[in-house]
Amino acid sequence: MEYRFYGWESADVKPTNADYGAIRDPRELYDILSGIWCSQTCAPRMRDRWSEDNRTLGQCSITAFLAQDIFGGKVYGILRDGGNYHCYNVIGDCVFDLTSEQFGDEKLCYDDNPEQFREVHFAKPEKKERYEYLRDQLNKYLSEKRGH
Repeated sequence: MEYRFYGWESADVKPTNADYGAIRDPRELYDILSGIWCSQTCAPRMRDRWSEDNRTLGQCSITAFLAQDIFGGKVYGILRDGGNYHCYNVIGDCVFDLTSEQFGDEKLCYDDNPEQFREVHFAKPEKKERYEYLRDQLNKYLSEKRGH
């Protein structure tokens, strides 16, 4: 299968968190999250533009920090117009951005960007709540898959 997110071809990292051992790699996480991302998990400032056709819109930081919980590594951010950062994951030599397709054909630069920290991002209560909702929905999916 071909994916549209940045780095999908080399996203072969395995979970470092045993709680998520059922997820083979970031591609499988993308598949699962594609059924979870919704307007409720979208950044409020972008919610009016969120659609089923652009499921990754406004999902970057909460998705990148959830991927970090699962696969380890670091989260980096690309400074965007307006002063916000678009977040993505780096694990060793593996760079992937599960939410890059929200930008269509725009080419983002994944070199020399600043590391992002959840303490800063989650200082916004709404962002922490969206992250927790995304994480809880993922855990619910995995629990149902295991038959619990």
